Amino acid sequence: MAVEHIHMVKHILVGNDQIADINRERFNTDRVFTINVMASPGSGKTSIISKTIEALHDKMTIGVIEGDIEGSIDTNTVLAAGANDAVQINTGGNCHLEANMIQKALENIDLAQLDMLFVENVGNLICPTHWDLGQHLRVCILSTPEGHDKPIKYPQMFSVCEVILLNKIDLIEWVDFDLDLFYQTIAALNPTALVFEISCRTGKGLPIWVDWLYARKHALFEA
Repeated sequence: MAVEHIHMVKHILVGNDQIADINRERFNTDRVFTINVMASPGSGKTSIISKTIEALHDKMTIGVIEGDIEGSIDTNTVLAAGANDAVQINTGGNCHLEANMIQKALENIDLAQLDMLFVENVGNLICPTHWDLGQHLRVCILSTPEGHDKPIKYPQMFSVCEVILLNKIDLIEWVDFDLDLFYQTIAALNPTALVFEISCRTGKGLPIWVDWLYARKHALFEA
């Protein structure tokens, strides 16, 4: 039996990357610092975004694009936390957001009125990894109850993110989480990644994260 060989002429993500570049140019033109937040369901994405909005509310205007399979619960949550604008994307089953979805959502956001934009990706540690949305910063959240082995099991996610937020640090004494092994794994996968230990419940570490994010935004557009 003859074996057919299929030659890949173009990278499968080339179309996505082209739209991502267009998105990024729009963000740069309006000086909107954009953060792609990725994590598994229940890790605390919406809680961290909400706490960050509350902390920065008096300093800058912040928008949010919420990605979910269905529903608008998280959009209502971030608006209640003080987001200046929020748009819901329901993927209807797609396990990640894509650049064209962000491009479409931007039709309903006035970027000229924003300083910062969070994109809360669909809860997943696999699918969102390679899809550039046009963001300036990729953030991965891991909560301690999920276990220290997640970077070992899902190395690509933890390799591509510039920042890792270790959430629910207040529970570390009550769950089987080896902090030393976690840091060793991150150092091997992504030695330049910044790790912030935080707790949305107690507030531990949140001021350090918020101050860094605020400074990063200004460094990007004032350099």
